[in-house]
Amino acid sequence: MEPRYFTPGDRFIAEISKAISVLAAPAHSLREYPGNVPAAVELDPAQRLNSARLMRVNHSGEVAAQALYQGQAVWARKPEIAAAMQSAAAEEMDHLAWCERRIRELGGRTSLLNPLWYAGSFVIGACAAVFGDASSLGFITETEKQVEAHLHEHLQRMPAEDLPSRKVIEAMQADEAAHGAKATQIGGKPLPEFIRSAMQLTSRLMTRGSFWL
Repeated sequence: MEPRYFTPGDRFIAEISKAISVLAAPAHSLREYPGNVPAAVELDPAQRLNSARLMRVNHSGEVAAQALYQGQAVWARKPEIAAAMQSAAAEEMDHLAWCERRIRELGGRTSLLNPLWYAGSFVIGACAAVFGDASSLGFITETEKQVEAHLHEHLQRMPAEDLPSRKVIEAMQADEAAHGAKATQIGGKPLPEFIRSAMQLTSRLMTRGSFWL
């Protein structure tokens, strides 16, 4: 059988399909849900609302992660780099499913701004990849470092009684650290300071927008 060659139109349709699956279809996890633990006590309404909003921010971050990895994989120079991106995206899909489930359990909803975060992140990921695999991998390392810090902050803000949410965040944090280390191991190079600062600014914008909307 002859190998199939995909046209730009084929790839465009495939990317649209992936975007729809992330934004509109329920996410499914291949791993056990880490939030399957009893809460220490019943959360009061204010605590439930706070936890739901924080988990909504985390969910938006995972939507953005799917787009980032996809944008980078499309333009990766080497097949093994694209494969590493797609492998990390599969684990991030677990995070997406975990966040969705916890948001439902808390009676919350996902962000209305997710389509915007997905589109913007796909473009950012593609732009990072255009500068070469080393820069693209360095972008992942820096992204995961910032996400780790963001999740740590959420653990400080999350009610101590909300053990299910805390377990989900801790599991995500461990994965993010592994993704960042892997990106460095396979050739990621440090990014310039102005790019890291711009990434932090973008992250704050997404965090605040998703918390309220």
